[in-house]
Amino acid sequence: MMKLALLFALFACATATVYFKEDFSGDWESNWVTSEHDDYGKFVATAGKFGSDVGIQTSQDAKFYSISAAFDKFSNEGKDLVVQYSAKFEQGIDCGGGYIKISPSTVDQKDYHGETPYNIMFGPDICGATKRTHLIFNYKDDNHLRTSDMRTESDELTHLYTLIVHPDRTYEVQIDQKEIASGSLTDDFSFLPPKEIKDPDVSKPSDWVDDPQMEDPDDVKPDNWDDEPEYIVDPDAEKPEDWDDEDDGEWEAPTIENPEYKGEWEAAMIDNPDYKGPWVHPMIANPEYADDETIGTYDDFGVIGIDIWQVKSGTIFDSIIIADDIADAEAFAKETYLANKDEEKKAFDADKEEKKKAADAEREARDAEIKELEEEEDDDVEEEDDDARAEKMDDLKDEL
Repeated sequence: MMKLALLFALFACATATVYFKEDFSGDWESNWVTSEHDDYGKFVATAGKFGSDVGIQTSQDAKFYSISAAFDKFSNEGKDLVVQYSAKFEQGIDCGGGYIKISPSTVDQKDYHGETPYNIMFGPDICGATKRTHLIFNYKDDNHLRTSDMRTESDELTHLYTLIVHPDRTYEVQIDQKEIASGSLTDDFSFLPPKEIKDPDVSKPSDWVDDPQMEDPDDVKPDNWDDEPEYIVDPDAEKPEDWDDEDDGEWEAPTIENPEYKGEWEAAMIDNPDYKGPWVHPMIANPEYADDETIGTYDDFGVIGIDIWQVKSGTIFDSIIIADDIADAEAFAKETYLANKDEEKKAFDADKEEKKKAADAEREARDAEIKELEEEEDDDVEEEDDDARAEKMDDLKDEL
């Protein structure tokens, strides 16, 4: 048994394939094509403010970006598909994408743009209060977004995004190697029509009573119900002493709500003896429904693209891998993301602390100057000097 298990493990390792891998450490520009479809923003290679691992960063505000790289065509039929990369919103993202697209090999990279076909789109998308990890699959030329949103990260640190699609039509999404969502593609996406529909040949009977209560037929409005008006003249109102009928016109007392007014009469409600409960439409099998075992399977993967819009630039993409074994993705993450994660956080926290100290020192200096100005008492100070001091104090307080 031990030998069989070892042989199986060795066979699995031997058959695992990495289809694409990019860490932007070398001549990355020779592998990537910038689209000529429009005037796109420029990517630059950098490790960013706090990292030591080089990635490519959006560098121009209020720009679309479109860049892609090709790899040998493959199909994920009968095997896992693993897509993993890191994204870092170093700019403090307000509105922009951080996702990637995996397209067929047939797309024109020089004309790659928002309408270029893709099989899968995956990764963070943030704009204002909308913050989610996108996951979209193309099925029969329609793009299907996951029916419920997945959370994402929007801080200024690097985060690792991993998608695993299994051949049994299940999937898993991880952020920083921790699962945030998983499930069935057929349950969580609207690829297929519903299995059942309402029977079109059946409708609610005309005599069906679905009102649980009714007006009491024996309840009669009292004879004196409408005797009192809704508004009456204010009995406490008095004509002002300076009122002049000739100049001001005839004085009329204001009206107030009548405390005796009873409102519109309504009959009391009683249980409806004919109530049958809510009518439930009978369901039948949907003749248009047909299961499809190929959902999540594609014959042609061949291009990875970063096709996004950013209001404020600064997002860094790195550590991209496409494989059929999660072990390869985990090993690559260990070489890249995990090797830099702790140092990046340490540098980020140190910078944050330095900025806090500088802000505190500036505030203390400002407070001391305001206090000094407030304590100045010089009777001989010229009026214009006094005004200047007051203006300076106002300026200092506005900076708080």
